[in-house]
Amino acid sequence: MSPPDPPGAATRRAALGLLDAVLRKGLPLEAALGTATRGLDKPEDRALAHAIAAEALRRLPDLDALIDRATKKRLPDDAKARFALRIALVQALRLGTPPHAAISTALPLVAGGPRRLVHGVFGTVLRSGWTLPEVPTLPPPVAERWRTAWGDGIVEAAARQLAVPPPIDLTLRDKDVVPPIDGVSLMPGHLRVPAGTSVAGLPGYAEGQFWVQDISAATPARLLERGEGRVVLDLCAAPGGKTMQLAAAGWRVTAVDISQSRLARLSENLARTGLAADLVTADVMVWQPPEPVDAILLDAPGSATGIYRRHPDVLHRVRPKAIAELAEAQQAMLLRAADWLKPGGALVYSVCSLEPEEGEAVADAFLAVRPDFALEEARRILPDELEAEGGADSFYLARFRRART
Repeated sequence: MSPPDPPGAATRRAALGLLDAVLRKGLPLEAALGTATRGLDKPEDRALAHAIAAEALRRLPDLDALIDRATKKRLPDDAKARFALRIALVQALRLGTPPHAAISTALPLVAGGPRRLVHGVFGTVLRSGWTLPEVPTLPPPVAERWRTAWGDGIVEAAARQLAVPPPIDLTLRDKDVVPPIDGVSLMPGHLRVPAGTSVAGLPGYAEGQFWVQDISAATPARLLERGEGRVVLDLCAAPGGKTMQLAAAGWRVTAVDISQSRLARLSENLARTGLAADLVTADVMVWQPPEPVDAILLDAPGSATGIYRRHPDVLHRVRPKAIAELAEAQQAMLLRAADWLKPGGALVYSVCSLEPEEGEAVADAFLAVRPDFALEEARRILPDELEAEGGADSFYLARFRRART
Protein backbone atom coordinates (compact mmCIF):
# COMPACT_ATOMS: atom_id res chain seq x y z
CA MET A 1 0.00 0.00 0.00
CA SER A 2 1.31 3.42 -0.96
CA PRO A 3 1.91 5.87 1.89
CA PRO A 4 -0.60 8.72 2.15
CA ASP A 5 0.24 11.87 0.25
CA PRO A 6 1.88 14.60 2.33
CA PRO A 7 0.01 17.89 2.79
CA GLY A 8 0.32 19.97 -0.34
CA ALA A 9 0.67 17.06 -2.75
CA ALA A 10 -2.82 17.66 -4.17
CA THR A 11 -1.82 21.20 -5.10
CA ARG A 12 1.24 19.90 -6.95
CA ARG A 13 -0.92 17.31 -8.69
CA ALA A 14 -3.11 20.17 -9.90
CA ALA A 15 0.00 22.00 -11.14
CA LEU A 16 0.97 18.83 -13.01
CA GLY A 17 -2.49 18.78 -14.60
CA LEU A 18 -2.06 22.37 -15.71
CA LEU A 19 1.34 21.73 -17.28
CA ASP A 20 0.02 18.63 -19.02
CA ALA A 21 -2.97 20.57 -20.39
CA VAL A 22 -0.69 23.24 -21.89
CA LEU A 23 2.27 21.18 -23.08
CA ARG A 24 0.58 17.98 -24.20
CA LYS A 25 -2.96 19.07 -25.07
CA GLY A 26 -2.22 22.61 -26.26
CA LEU A 27 -4.86 24.23 -24.02
CA PRO A 28 -4.59 27.77 -22.63
CA LEU A 29 -3.50 27.77 -18.99
CA GLU A 30 -6.53 29.76 -17.85
CA ALA A 31 -8.93 27.45 -19.71
CA ALA A 32 -7.46 24.40 -17.95
CA LEU A 33 -7.55 25.95 -14.48
CA GLY A 34 -11.08 24.92 -13.52
CA THR A 35 -10.65 21.25 -14.36
CA ALA A 36 -7.12 20.88 -13.00
CA THR A 37 -7.93 22.50 -9.62
CA ARG A 38 -11.39 21.01 -9.18
CA GLY A 39 -10.31 18.96 -6.15
CA LEU A 40 -8.80 21.92 -4.31
CA ASP A 41 -11.15 23.59 -1.84
CA LYS A 42 -9.04 26.54 -0.74
CA PRO A 43 -8.52 29.55 -3.03
CA GLU A 44 -4.92 29.82 -1.88
CA ASP A 45 -4.25 26.22 -3.00
CA ARG A 46 -5.71 26.93 -6.43
CA ALA A 47 -3.62 30.10 -6.63
CA LEU A 48 -0.46 28.18 -5.70
CA ALA A 49 -1.10 25.50 -8.33
CA HIS A 50 -1.50 28.25 -10.93
CA ALA A 51 1.64 30.06 -9.72
CA ILE A 52 3.74 26.88 -9.90
CA ALA A 53 2.56 26.05 -13.42
CA ALA A 54 2.92 29.62 -14.70
CA GLU A 55 6.45 30.03 -13.32
CA ALA A 56 7.44 26.62 -14.72
CA LEU A 57 6.22 27.75 -18.15
CA ARG A 58 8.22 30.98 -17.84
CA ARG A 59 11.34 28.98 -17.08
CA LEU A 60 10.76 25.76 -18.99
CA PRO A 61 13.87 25.68 -21.25
CA ASP A 62 16.10 26.54 -18.27
CA LEU A 63 14.45 23.99 -15.97
CA ASP A 64 14.89 21.32 -18.63
CA ALA A 65 18.54 22.29 -19.07
CA LEU A 66 19.15 21.67 -15.35
CA ILE A 67 17.35 18.33 -15.49
CA ASP A 68 19.30 17.23 -18.55
CA ARG A 69 22.57 18.30 -16.94
CA ALA A 70 21.89 15.99 -14.00
CA THR A 71 20.80 12.89 -15.95
CA LYS A 72 22.98 10.47 -17.92
CA LYS A 73 20.11 9.54 -20.24
CA ARG A 74 17.75 12.29 -21.33
CA LEU A 75 14.22 11.97 -20.01
CA PRO A 76 11.49 12.14 -22.65
CA ASP A 77 9.78 15.52 -22.87
CA ASP A 78 6.47 14.02 -21.75
CA ALA A 79 7.89 11.80 -18.98
CA LYS A 80 6.10 12.20 -15.67
CA ALA A 81 9.50 12.32 -13.96
CA ARG A 82 10.43 15.41 -16.00
CA PHE A 83 7.13 17.10 -15.07
CA ALA A 84 7.64 16.29 -11.38
CA LEU A 85 11.18 17.70 -11.49
CA ARG A 86 10.04 20.86 -13.20
CA ILE A 87 7.49 21.37 -10.43
CA ALA A 88 9.93 20.62 -7.60
CA LEU A 89 12.81 22.68 -9.01
CA VAL A 90 10.79 25.78 -9.89
CA GLN A 91 9.48 25.89 -6.34
CA ALA A 92 12.89 25.52 -4.75
CA LEU A 93 14.74 27.83 -7.14
CA ARG A 94 12.12 30.51 -7.90
CA LEU A 95 9.17 30.42 -5.53
CA GLY A 96 11.00 30.19 -2.21
CA THR A 97 9.62 26.78 -1.21
CA PRO A 98 11.93 24.92 1.24
CA PRO A 99 13.70 22.14 -0.67
CA HIS A 100 12.37 19.33 1.53
CA ALA A 101 8.80 20.53 0.95
CA ALA A 102 9.37 20.98 -2.78
CA ILE A 103 10.58 17.41 -3.28
CA SER A 104 8.32 15.65 -0.75
CA THR A 105 5.19 17.07 -2.39
CA ALA A 106 6.46 16.28 -5.90
CA LEU A 107 7.41 12.64 -5.33
CA PRO A 108 3.77 11.44 -5.14
CA LEU A 109 3.43 12.60 -8.77
CA VAL A 110 5.59 9.63 -9.78
CA ALA A 111 4.00 7.05 -7.45
CA GLY A 112 4.89 3.61 -8.79
CA GLY A 113 7.53 5.21 -10.99
CA PRO A 114 11.14 6.44 -10.77
CA ARG A 115 10.93 8.16 -7.38
CA ARG A 116 14.63 7.52 -6.68
CA LEU A 117 15.56 9.12 -10.00
CA VAL A 118 13.49 12.21 -9.28
CA HIS A 119 14.87 12.51 -5.76
CA GLY A 120 18.42 12.01 -7.01
CA VAL A 121 18.22 14.56 -9.83
CA PHE A 122 16.64 17.13 -7.51
CA GLY A 123 19.39 16.56 -4.93
CA THR A 124 22.15 16.80 -7.55
CA VAL A 125 20.89 20.16 -8.82
CA LEU A 126 20.63 21.67 -5.36
CA ARG A 127 23.90 20.24 -3.98
CA SER A 128 25.74 21.46 -7.07
CA GLY A 129 24.48 24.98 -6.50
CA TRP A 130 23.06 25.22 -10.00
CA THR A 131 20.58 28.04 -10.47
CA LEU A 132 18.18 29.39 -13.04
CA PRO A 133 19.35 32.43 -15.03
CA GLU A 134 17.92 35.79 -14.01
CA VAL A 135 16.64 36.31 -17.56
CA PRO A 136 14.71 33.28 -18.84
CA THR A 137 15.54 31.53 -22.09
CA LEU A 138 12.77 31.75 -24.68
CA PRO A 139 11.72 28.49 -26.34
CA PRO A 140 14.07 28.16 -29.35
CA PRO A 141 11.32 28.05 -32.03
CA VAL A 142 9.78 31.24 -30.62
CA ALA A 143 13.11 33.01 -30.32
CA GLU A 144 14.00 32.14 -33.89
CA ARG A 145 10.62 33.28 -35.21
CA TRP A 146 10.82 36.61 -33.42
CA ARG A 147 14.49 37.07 -34.31
CA THR A 148 13.63 36.69 -37.98
CA ALA A 149 10.80 39.21 -37.66
CA TRP A 150 12.28 41.81 -35.31
CA GLY A 151 15.98 41.17 -34.67
CA ASP A 152 18.14 40.15 -31.71
CA GLY A 153 17.37 43.24 -29.64
CA ILE A 154 13.66 42.51 -29.49
CA VAL A 155 14.26 38.85 -28.62
CA GLU A 156 16.48 39.96 -25.74
CA ALA A 157 13.87 42.49 -24.58
CA ALA A 158 11.15 39.83 -24.75
CA ALA A 159 13.21 37.52 -22.55
CA ARG A 160 13.75 40.30 -20.01
CA GLN A 161 10.02 41.07 -19.96
CA LEU A 162 9.31 37.39 -19.26
CA ALA A 163 11.45 37.40 -16.11
CA VAL A 164 8.81 38.79 -13.75
CA PRO A 165 5.01 39.11 -13.73
CA PRO A 166 4.10 42.52 -15.18
CA PRO A 167 2.47 45.42 -13.34
CA ILE A 168 -1.26 46.12 -13.51
CA ASP A 169 -2.61 48.93 -15.67
CA LEU A 170 -5.84 50.77 -14.92
CA THR A 171 -7.88 52.78 -17.41
CA LEU A 172 -9.76 55.67 -15.81
CA ARG A 173 -13.40 56.30 -16.72
CA ASP A 174 -12.72 60.03 -16.62
CA LYS A 175 -9.11 61.15 -17.14
CA ASP A 176 -9.83 64.28 -15.13
CA VAL A 177 -11.01 62.33 -12.06
CA VAL A 178 -8.01 60.47 -10.68
CA PRO A 179 -8.72 58.32 -7.60
CA PRO A 180 -6.25 58.53 -4.67
CA ILE A 181 -4.23 55.50 -5.73
CA ASP A 182 -0.47 55.15 -5.24
CA GLY A 183 0.35 54.51 -8.88
CA VAL A 184 2.21 55.93 -11.86
CA SER A 185 0.47 57.57 -14.82
CA LEU A 186 2.09 56.92 -18.20
CA MET A 187 -0.56 58.81 -20.17
CA PRO A 188 -3.78 60.72 -19.43
CA GLY A 189 -6.49 58.41 -18.17
CA HIS A 190 -4.01 55.74 -17.06
CA LEU A 191 -2.55 54.46 -13.78
CA ARG A 192 -0.02 51.67 -13.23
CA VAL A 193 0.14 49.76 -9.95
CA PRO A 194 2.44 46.90 -8.88
CA ALA A 195 1.80 43.27 -9.79
CA GLY A 196 -0.22 41.50 -7.12
CA THR A 197 -2.23 44.59 -6.15
CA SER A 198 -5.76 43.78 -4.99
CA VAL A 199 -7.62 45.88 -7.55
CA ALA A 200 -11.04 45.44 -5.93
CA GLY A 201 -9.67 46.99 -2.74
CA LEU A 202 -8.40 50.17 -4.40
CA PRO A 203 -10.15 53.51 -3.81
CA GLY A 204 -12.69 54.18 -6.53
CA TYR A 205 -13.19 50.56 -7.62
CA ALA A 206 -16.67 50.17 -6.16
CA GLU A 207 -17.61 53.55 -7.65
CA GLY A 208 -16.54 52.33 -11.10
CA GLN A 209 -13.82 54.93 -11.61
CA PHE A 210 -11.50 52.49 -13.44
CA TRP A 211 -11.02 49.01 -14.86
CA VAL A 212 -8.02 46.76 -15.47
CA GLN A 213 -6.63 47.10 -19.00
CA ASP A 214 -3.05 46.87 -20.20
CA ILE A 215 -1.76 50.15 -21.58
CA SER A 216 -1.31 48.57 -25.02
CA ALA A 217 -4.84 47.16 -25.03
CA ALA A 218 -6.11 50.66 -24.24
CA THR A 219 -4.41 52.14 -27.30
CA PRO A 220 -6.71 50.97 -30.17
CA ALA A 221 -9.79 52.74 -28.81
CA ARG A 222 -7.72 55.90 -28.45
CA LEU A 223 -7.34 55.92 -32.26
CA LEU A 224 -11.00 56.97 -32.47
CA GLU A 225 -11.93 60.52 -31.59
CA ARG A 226 -14.78 61.34 -29.21
CA GLY A 227 -18.08 59.84 -30.22
CA GLU A 228 -20.50 62.73 -29.67
CA GLY A 229 -23.42 60.33 -29.88
CA ARG A 230 -22.31 58.55 -33.04
CA VAL A 231 -22.54 54.75 -33.41
CA VAL A 232 -19.55 52.42 -33.11
CA LEU A 233 -19.28 48.64 -33.31
CA ASP A 234 -16.87 46.95 -30.91
CA LEU A 235 -16.33 43.55 -32.53
CA CYS A 236 -14.95 40.60 -30.56
CA ALA A 237 -15.54 42.93 -27.62
CA ALA A 238 -14.91 40.81 -24.52
CA PRO A 239 -13.47 41.24 -21.96
CA GLY A 240 -14.79 44.75 -22.56
CA GLY A 241 -12.16 47.33 -21.74
CA LYS A 242 -12.48 48.88 -25.19
CA THR A 243 -16.27 48.92 -24.94
CA MET A 244 -16.04 50.94 -21.74
CA GLN A 245 -13.45 53.29 -23.24
CA LEU A 246 -15.71 53.98 -26.20
CA ALA A 247 -18.79 54.47 -24.04
CA ALA A 248 -16.85 56.85 -21.78
CA ALA A 249 -15.78 58.79 -24.90
CA GLY A 250 -19.38 59.47 -25.87
CA TRP A 251 -19.98 56.73 -28.46
CA ARG A 252 -23.20 54.73 -28.73
CA VAL A 253 -21.61 51.29 -28.55
CA THR A 254 -22.82 47.95 -29.82
CA ALA A 255 -20.47 45.32 -28.39
CA VAL A 256 -20.48 41.99 -30.22
CA ASP A 257 -18.81 38.81 -28.95
CA ILE A 258 -19.37 35.10 -29.47
CA SER A 259 -18.99 34.30 -25.75
CA GLN A 260 -22.10 34.83 -23.66
CA SER A 261 -20.23 34.28 -20.39
CA ARG A 262 -17.61 36.88 -21.26
CA LEU A 263 -20.32 39.36 -22.23
CA ALA A 264 -21.97 38.70 -18.87
CA ARG A 265 -18.79 39.88 -17.15
CA LEU A 266 -18.75 42.92 -19.42
CA SER A 267 -22.33 43.64 -18.37
CA GLU A 268 -21.26 43.55 -14.72
CA ASN A 269 -18.42 46.00 -15.41
CA LEU A 270 -20.74 48.33 -17.30
CA ALA A 271 -23.07 48.33 -14.30
CA ARG A 272 -20.16 49.03 -11.93
CA THR A 273 -18.83 51.92 -14.04
CA GLY A 274 -22.23 53.39 -14.86
CA LEU A 275 -21.55 53.13 -18.59
CA ALA A 276 -23.94 51.84 -21.26
CA ALA A 277 -23.61 49.65 -24.35
CA ASP A 278 -25.80 47.28 -26.32
CA LEU A 279 -24.44 43.75 -25.95
CA VAL A 280 -24.91 41.18 -28.71
CA THR A 281 -23.91 37.54 -28.42
CA ALA A 282 -23.04 36.54 -31.97
CA ASP A 283 -20.36 35.38 -34.39
CA VAL A 284 -19.28 38.42 -36.43
CA MET A 285 -18.93 36.16 -39.48
CA VAL A 286 -22.70 35.50 -39.31
CA TRP A 287 -24.15 38.60 -37.63
CA GLN A 288 -24.43 42.01 -39.25
CA PRO A 289 -25.72 45.38 -38.05
CA PRO A 290 -29.12 46.65 -39.21
CA GLU A 291 -27.56 49.71 -40.86
CA PRO A 292 -24.12 51.22 -41.56
CA VAL A 293 -22.25 52.70 -38.60
CA ASP A 294 -19.89 55.62 -38.03
CA ALA A 295 -16.90 53.64 -36.74
CA ILE A 296 -15.76 50.08 -36.11
CA LEU A 297 -13.18 48.65 -33.72
CA LEU A 298 -12.11 45.08 -34.49
CA ASP A 299 -9.81 43.66 -31.83
CA ALA A 300 -9.36 40.43 -33.73
CA PRO A 301 -8.87 37.01 -32.14
CA GLY A 302 -5.27 36.01 -32.62
CA SER A 303 -2.40 33.93 -31.31
CA ALA A 304 -2.17 36.14 -28.17
CA THR A 305 1.62 35.88 -28.32
CA GLY A 306 1.64 39.57 -27.42
CA ILE A 307 0.54 38.75 -23.85
CA TYR A 308 3.25 36.12 -23.27
CA ARG A 309 4.52 37.91 -20.16
CA ARG A 310 1.10 37.56 -18.50
CA HIS A 311 0.27 34.20 -20.10
CA PRO A 312 3.54 32.30 -20.71
CA ASP A 313 1.61 29.26 -21.94
CA VAL A 314 1.33 30.92 -25.38
CA LEU A 315 5.07 30.43 -25.84
CA HIS A 316 4.62 26.66 -25.74
CA ARG A 317 1.32 25.97 -27.47
CA VAL A 318 1.09 28.40 -30.43
CA ARG A 319 2.50 26.97 -33.67
CA PRO A 320 3.10 28.56 -37.10
CA LYS A 321 0.15 26.68 -38.60
CA ALA A 322 -2.21 28.19 -36.04
CA ILE A 323 -0.77 31.66 -36.65
CA ALA A 324 -1.43 31.32 -40.38
CA GLU A 325 -5.00 30.14 -39.78
CA LEU A 326 -5.69 32.97 -37.35
CA ALA A 327 -4.31 35.55 -39.79
CA GLU A 328 -6.62 34.21 -42.47
CA ALA A 329 -9.61 34.49 -40.11
CA GLN A 330 -8.65 38.06 -39.20
CA GLN A 331 -8.50 39.01 -42.86
CA ALA A 332 -11.99 37.59 -43.41
CA MET A 333 -13.37 39.48 -40.39
CA LEU A 334 -11.79 42.73 -41.53
CA LEU A 335 -13.22 42.42 -45.03
CA ARG A 336 -16.68 41.59 -43.68
CA ALA A 337 -16.71 44.46 -41.20
CA ALA A 338 -15.55 46.96 -43.84
CA ASP A 339 -18.92 46.76 -45.61
CA TRP A 340 -20.73 47.92 -42.47
CA LEU A 341 -18.98 51.29 -42.33
CA LYS A 342 -20.42 54.58 -43.57
CA PRO A 343 -18.42 56.54 -46.15
CA GLY A 344 -15.84 58.62 -44.31
CA GLY A 345 -15.96 56.33 -41.27
CA ALA A 346 -12.97 54.94 -39.38
CA LEU A 347 -12.12 51.25 -39.01
CA VAL A 348 -9.59 50.30 -36.32
CA TYR A 349 -7.99 46.85 -36.48
CA SER A 350 -5.86 45.55 -33.63
CA VAL A 351 -4.39 42.21 -32.61
CA CYS A 352 -2.46 41.18 -29.51
CA SER A 353 0.35 39.38 -31.27
CA LEU A 354 4.06 39.52 -31.95
CA GLU A 355 3.63 37.83 -35.32
CA PRO A 356 3.87 40.10 -38.40
CA GLU A 357 1.61 37.64 -40.25
CA GLU A 358 -1.22 38.70 -37.95
CA GLY A 359 -0.67 42.44 -38.07
CA GLU A 360 1.19 44.05 -40.95
CA ALA A 361 0.43 41.27 -43.43
CA VAL A 362 -3.31 41.35 -42.69
CA ALA A 363 -3.42 45.14 -43.07
CA ASP A 364 -1.51 45.00 -46.38
CA ALA A 365 -3.79 42.28 -47.74
CA PHE A 366 -6.87 44.27 -46.73
CA LEU A 367 -5.70 47.41 -48.51
CA ALA A 368 -4.84 45.40 -51.62
CA VAL A 369 -8.48 44.35 -52.09
CA ARG A 370 -10.22 47.43 -50.63
CA PRO A 371 -8.98 50.50 -52.56
CA ASP A 372 -11.83 52.48 -51.01
CA PHE A 373 -9.92 52.41 -47.69
CA ALA A 374 -6.75 54.32 -46.82
CA LEU A 375 -4.34 53.63 -43.97
CA GLU A 376 -4.22 56.69 -41.69
CA GLU A 377 -2.11 55.36 -38.83
CA ALA A 378 -0.37 52.10 -37.93
CA ARG A 379 1.67 51.16 -34.92
CA ARG A 380 3.56 48.11 -33.76
CA ILE A 381 4.12 47.84 -29.99
CA LEU A 382 7.14 45.61 -29.31
CA PRO A 383 8.62 44.19 -26.07
CA ASP A 384 11.08 47.06 -25.65
CA GLU A 385 8.21 49.56 -25.38
CA LEU A 386 8.11 51.22 -21.93
CA GLU A 387 10.58 48.61 -20.68
CA ALA A 388 12.02 50.89 -18.01
CA GLU A 389 8.51 51.51 -16.67
CA GLY A 390 7.54 47.83 -16.50
CA GLY A 391 6.78 47.08 -20.14
CA ALA A 392 3.61 46.67 -22.17
CA ASP A 393 1.80 43.94 -24.03
CA SER A 394 2.79 43.57 -27.68
CA PHE A 395 0.19 44.75 -30.21
CA TYR A 396 -0.36 45.74 -33.80
CA LEU A 397 -2.97 48.43 -34.44
CA ALA A 398 -4.07 50.34 -37.51
CA ARG A 399 -6.75 52.91 -38.38
CA PHE A 400 -8.26 52.87 -41.87
CA ARG A 401 -10.57 55.54 -43.32
CA ARG A 402 -13.26 54.72 -45.86
CA ALA A 403 -13.50 57.08 -48.83
CA ARG A 404 -16.41 59.50 -48.72
CA THR A 405 -17.51 58.74 -52.25
